[in-house]
Amino acid sequence: MPIRAVLWDIDDTLFDHTAAAATGMARHIAAEGLPPGHATAEEAVGTWQRLTRRHWARFSAGETDWQGQRRDRAREFLGQALDDAEADAWFERHISHYESAWALFPDAVPVLDALAGTYRHAVLSNSALEQQHRKLTVLGVRDRFESLLCAAELGVSKPAAGAFLASCEALGLDTREVLYVGDEPDIDAAGATAAGLAGVWLDRRDRGGRPELVRITDLGQLPGLLAGDTRFGASDTFG
Repeated sequence: MPIRAVLWDIDDTLFDHTAAAATGMARHIAAEGLPPGHATAEEAVGTWQRLTRRHWARFSAGETDWQGQRRDRAREFLGQALDDAEADAWFERHISHYESAWALFPDAVPVLDALAGTYRHAVLSNSALEQQHRKLTVLGVRDRFESLLCAAELGVSKPAAGAFLASCEALGLDTREVLYVGDEPDIDAAGATAAGLAGVWLDRRDRGGRPELVRITDLGQLPGLLAGDTRFGASDTFG
C-alpha cells in the first residue's frame, strides 16, 4: 500500500522543545531565584532537564497523571513540600517563560509546504491535548493537521502500539498507509514500525548507530524519501 498520511511527533521534531525548555527555565530562575543546592542557573537548568526526563518516564509508564508529574517535578526541583495549589502556581509561572521561547525548527514549515496536497497530516504526542493544541496554534500550524491525539487523553503512550493504532483509526487508514516521523529512535521510529506503520527516525544530532531504522537528519530529506515509496527497507540513513 502507498503511504497516504504522515503522522508527526511535535517536541524536538517540528518544535524545538529542548531549546525552549532550557531558555524558559533560565528565565524562570532569573525571576524566581535559584533553588537550593545550585550554584548557577546553568546547573539548575541541567537538574530540571534530568527531572523532566525522569518524571515524564513515570507519566508514560502510567505511574502518575499529567498534573501529577508536573507537581512532582516542581516539588523535587525546589526541595519543598508544596501543596497542589502552590505547585500548580509555580509551574504555571514556569510555563509562561517556556511559551515565550517557543519556535519551530527552520525545516518544519518548508517540509509541511512541500508535502501539502499530496499527503494527509496528523499528530501523535506523548503530551496533553490542551498544551499541544495551544502550541501548534501559537506557532501557526495547527490547521495543517486533521487529527491531534495525545497520551494524556488516550491513556496510552508511545511506543505502545495502541497509541499509533488510535491515530491510524482517527485517520481512517490502514497502518501500512501511514508514516510516523519522530526524534526518538525507540519511542517513535521503532514503536511505529512495531505497530505496523512505516517509521522514520529524525536524528537531528546525527547520532547514528541504529542500522535497523530508517534515519534522516533533516526534515528536508523527507519528501525525497516519501517519493521513493518503497516502505524504506532498513537503510541507516537517507540523504
